[in-house]
Amino acid sequence: QVQLQESGPGLVNPSQTLPLPCTVSGCSITTSYYYWSWTRQPPGKGMERMGAIVYDGSTYYSTSLKSHTSISRDTSKSQYSLQLSSVTPEETAVYYCTRGLSSYDYWGQWTQVTVSS
Repeated sequence: QVQLQESGPGLVNPSQTLPLPCTVSGCSITTSYYYWSWTRQPPGKGMERMGAIVYDGSTYYSTSLKSHTSISRDTSKSQYSLQLSSVTPEETAVYYCTRGLSSYDYWGQWTQVTVSS
């Protein structure tokens, strides 16, 4: 059984960096040919794909978020992480880690992130 679990700070001040790790169990994040993604849904809006890290360590980012988004991994912890720098209140959303690139077969439970002072 593949499981993904997000963890995050919950509340972040504007302009700070948001770290969001996702811990994976039941599947190695280096197994071919899986993509491990981050997706979010702001209140009242649709889902937004943010980016992904591939089994080989390469990364993909949404064009609109590329300038302040970074995805990395720690294979020893079976974990991949999203970092959003200089966050704004508009980035308040429910964040999900998922397996897949454009369609997802496994989802984390979700984590709420609120950007507010």
